[in-house]
Amino acid sequence: MTDLLELAQLRGTLDHCVKCTICETACPVSNVSPLFPGPKYAGPQSERYRVADEPSVDLSVDYCSGCGICSQVCPQGVKIAEINAQARDKLKRQKGWPLRDRIITRPTWLGRAGTPVAPLANLSLKLKPARILIEKTLGIHRDAAMPAFAGRRFSAWARQRSDGLKSVRKIVYFHGCGTEYYEPWEGEKLVAILEHNGFEVVVPKQDCCGLPLQSSGLFDDARKVLGTLARALDPYLTDDDTIIVGNATSCTLMLKREGREVLGLQDDPVLKRVSSHVYDICELLLELHDRGELKTDFQPIDEVVAYHAPCQQQGHWVGKPALDLLALIPGLQVREMNARCCGIAGTYGLKVEKYEIAQAVGRDLFDQVAASGASTVLCDSETCRWQLADATQRPAAHPIEYLYQAYGLGS
Repeated sequence: MTDLLELAQLRGTLDHCVKCTICETACPVSNVSPLFPGPKYAGPQSERYRVADEPSVDLSVDYCSGCGICSQVCPQGVKIAEINAQARDKLKRQKGWPLRDRIITRPTWLGRAGTPVAPLANLSLKLKPARILIEKTLGIHRDAAMPAFAGRRFSAWARQRSDGLKSVRKIVYFHGCGTEYYEPWEGEKLVAILEHNGFEVVVPKQDCCGLPLQSSGLFDDARKVLGTLARALDPYLTDDDTIIVGNATSCTLMLKREGREVLGLQDDPVLKRVSSHVYDICELLLELHDRGELKTDFQPIDEVVAYHAPCQQQGHWVGKPALDLLALIPGLQVREMNARCCGIAGTYGLKVEKYEIAQAVGRDLFDQVAASGASTVLCDSETCRWQLADATQRPAAHPIEYLYQAYGLGS
């Protein structure tokens, strides 16, 4: 029933398509590969011929990366990327999901398994024979960018803290799997920034948002995971002014909008309540600045950095708040990259049949970074940072790292 309802709601936008081909021009995948004919063809055009009870023959829709750019640029408001996601779900239900997709879409499983043996796990991901074996057995490309396990968990650090700021101004922190298992220092810096601005940061016990599952067409599992997360965060919404903030921009978008729209959970009361309180970290900090509430005691940073706004960050429809925040730091030169996509799209670029496409999609961005003269690449999405660091051989960081440094919080 849920599938039929969500499909009907998305299909309601079909007749707004005027075949202007703006989405085709903007699509990063169809511009580099014939395997995906384009969002208009795979989306509104093909959807008119899909029948609920008939097999899907739309194999090309699996090559849509789910970046969402087509929906962002459509002047008629057609939910193109969301329609494609639904078509992929139908295709996967018919053909089944490979073991690879069932594994890499569960970062909690991977994180819990890899963290206790981080040195060994990280070494195996660097050894070419091991990567070749993984490619042959699971279909994860031997050269795909893989993050290193931190060997510790952010939640453990948060639980053990005894010196955190206590304040009547509380913020609930949704840290996501990337911070939990791979980049716990990002969460620690976010907490320090918020405390510097007078907030007490509350860290609930939490799990994955379900976005990797959704992106690979495992909709039923994604609904369960997202529902579990929403129920974990909901008790912390003590009033209408409570804020839930996250630093993984794709995960905050999943909570805000994508899960409800794509998975058909618009009427889930708990998720609806939670989603209305969610902010991405740079979105929140810029709003505080606009209200005159953000501390701006920034120290100069004499450095040139590149900034890439990932697809999911732009899907929040809040502009590019990181650029405005970084402009507050004296001496920092920020060079904005204008390429649309890095190509990784979560787990898309890890898959052996899609790796070369992902690299071709990201080539323009990689070249721009190389020509920028920047020492570091800044990006709001962790998977995009891992892709950029691997492809450009430059360190990649979340924009909050430079706010943390400018505040002098690390000294």
